[in-house]
Amino acid sequence: MINEIAEFEAYTGTIEYEAKKKRDNSYLGRFTYDMLIEIKGFSRVLTILARGYMWQDGAEPRKERAAKALLAWCSIPEEETEKEEWQFRTAFTELHGEFPELVDEQGCGWLYRHAHRITGYVFSHPEDVQKQSVGKAEKLEKVFDEKWRKKVRQMQSSMYSPNTFNNWVLRFDDVLSDALISGPLRNPEPNVPEEIFQRTKELKPKEAKEQQIFDLLAFYYANKTDDTDWVVLPEINFDAYFGKTTFSKKWIDKLPSEIFDRQANYGLCRFRVKQ
Repeated sequence: MINEIAEFEAYTGTIEYEAKKKRDNSYLGRFTYDMLIEIKGFSRVLTILARGYMWQDGAEPRKERAAKALLAWCSIPEEETEKEEWQFRTAFTELHGEFPELVDEQGCGWLYRHAHRITGYVFSHPEDVQKQSVGKAEKLEKVFDEKWRKKVRQMQSSMYSPNTFNNWVLRFDDVLSDALISGPLRNPEPNVPEEIFQRTKELKPKEAKEQQIFDLLAFYYANKTDDTDWVVLPEINFDAYFGKTTFSKKWIDKLPSEIFDRQANYGLCRFRVKQ
């Protein structure tokens, strides 16, 4: 999770749609079924994308280029009956020339193609995946297009808009602001105090592996700033990074209180390591 360059590549590159064993979910990439079905956890995804394209060509931020890259990545073909009914578009075929890796000539963005390639693979190879994955793929195929179109429209609303769009948490304006503040993508060396790591290993939940505990601590120390001990914890994105949802659903609540403080409100979570 601290290698943001690798994370950016996971959101823009090629994914191998193959499960080498029943429990192998690598064909999902840096996503989970819950992320795609419920459309959640995209604040970090889009911010990583924006930062990658904002500073891709030099030291100066290119906000307009990052904004266009977000539209290209999120693009989804319009339904004929909806073209004249909405304030915001959802298909951005005109960006194919500038971002061929993010959107094709039909307006199918990277995420749209990824979601349907997941379901296409599962439906073609049900014997290679878990039974519950087949059920989740069926639900994803059923709900994704409608939910993602709605989300893409919502995200285009301005943070200064006086109407009800302004009540939605995630907007492209917010993403671009966060990207400007966060700066270029980073891949720092892990800097975890050995004493804290050893103590955490002794008290960790049994569901958690040592490497996962180290990754969590590394994320904390890589993102902690001088003005606060708190760090935003993207639980859903950690699920995708670990390749399963046991992080957010099972052992995050069991982290030893002797070492960790955690607060969650309105769908956002932050945590700190006690010094």
